[in-house]
Amino acid sequence: MKFPFLLKLTLAVAMAGAAARAAAQDNWPTRPVKIIVPFAPGGGGDAVVRSISGKLGERLGQPVVIENRPGASGYIGAQLVAGAAPDGYTILMGFDGSMVVAPNLIKAPFDTLKDFEPITKLNDATLILAAHFSVPARSLMELVEYSKQQGGLSFGSSGAGTTTHLAGELLALRSGAKLRHVPYKGGGQAVTDVAGGQISLIYTVIPTIAGFLKNGRLRPIAVSSAKRSEVLPEVPTMTESGLPGFEVSSWYGLLAPAKTPKSIVERIQREVHAVLQLPEIREKYQQGGFEPVGNRPEEFGQQIKTDLARWNKVVKDANLRVD
Repeated sequence: MKFPFLLKLTLAVAMAGAAARAAAQDNWPTRPVKIIVPFAPGGGGDAVVRSISGKLGERLGQPVVIENRPGASGYIGAQLVAGAAPDGYTILMGFDGSMVVAPNLIKAPFDTLKDFEPITKLNDATLILAAHFSVPARSLMELVEYSKQQGGLSFGSSGAGTTTHLAGELLALRSGAKLRHVPYKGGGQAVTDVAGGQISLIYTVIPTIAGFLKNGRLRPIAVSSAKRSEVLPEVPTMTESGLPGFEVSSWYGLLAPAKTPKSIVERIQREVHAVLQLPEIREKYQQGGFEPVGNRPEEFGQQIKTDLARWNKVVKDANLRVD
């Protein structure tokens, strides 16, 4: 006779727990929300999320706190969020380099598809190919031919397994250019070396190189975005330069631990989207060479899947290895 009573008690406890969880989701957030940035303060990704944190906190009704956890190409911060409670109070400022590019070359301590819930893509960052003035080519096709004549040209990136590294490898595969990759521990040193003539080319994001283009120390060749950059409208796209459909951009986005309630994920996305529509935020992003996005979780999730497959193919086709 005790079993029916125990069964009822168990059901009552389960229902009470479900009701409590539902109430917690409805009232979310009731305390500060933490965004983990897996890079050091002052970098591009750090600036991207800090520029919206204040306005986002106002809309959520709770402070949004930025915590920098750099190291291991973004893996340390990402792993921290992957193991956090799925309650919406710890989320990741994800970067395509560490979430969809590097895992194809360097074993990650997390599974991008299984350990995270995509929230929204914050922006697309325009990538640009530029050359030292010792390289006589002034267009992409001239550069391709010159690289063949020279038996190869060196190009620098912010590191092995990064988006800019694989973008250069994809360019070589698609165009037939002869390119030799030179990895750096950040885009800044790579730009300095190409400006000094130690390497011939640099593939990077616009903010890293803008000053060198402005003072005439480097020559822009092409951007690999779908359309010309508002910051550098005179620089043609790869498609315009003779490579139809060649589009590569970098992105930053927000992700939550897997199993974070859908209602919380959707709430964050709605509020982020609203913040990204503010004229002052759009201006900040666009001045930095970023195009604001703020898309739906399912759209962002589909891009993550597509990007993982795309870069996996590039790694295999180029027979890339990271020593």
